[in-house]
Amino acid sequence: MRGSTPFSPTPSEGTQNMSSQDDRWAKLTGGQAGEEYARRFARLAASGQDVHGEAAFCDALLNPAARVLDAGCGTGRIAVRLTELGHHCTGVDVDRSMLAVARRDAPGQEWLHGDLAHLDGLGLDPGFDLALAAGNVIPLLAPGTEPAVVRQLATVLRPGGLLVTGMGL
Repeated sequence: MRGSTPFSPTPSEGTQNMSSQDDRWAKLTGGQAGEEYARRFARLAASGQDVHGEAAFCDALLNPAARVLDAGCGTGRIAVRLTELGHHCTGVDVDRSMLAVARRDAPGQEWLHGDLAHLDGLGLDPGFDLALAAGNVIPLLAPGTEPAVVRQLATVLRPGGLLVTGMGL
């Protein structure tokens, strides 16, 4: 659920780990937010908050053992939970710091570094049952790339597959 907590990268952090496009997430975080983001959700879970609502929603839409693309997966919170529920998940994110957390916490899952506007360059096998862009993924894309991202996500779905997006503002 990107964009919930503002981050202020220092000028030296820049966006060296971001996509070549100027996305809003990169501006907020400088590509260094992975550990803090993970700590934030750990604190929420420890306080009794349900941090698996998105995963539960998607699980209710899916048949058992479905293929899921978590687009803008961040630290992998949703993909990890969906995998625990029996689904086969692939996560894609442009932020290397977020992917580092996902890879550390779930090394057996597939985590890909890439720009959602260029999923076709990642060699994904089409046929996903569901593509998820949770939280603020869509609103935090590089301005003007939203139509390309939606097209790319639709392209990896099987016929009749589902595209689930969050549009938090």
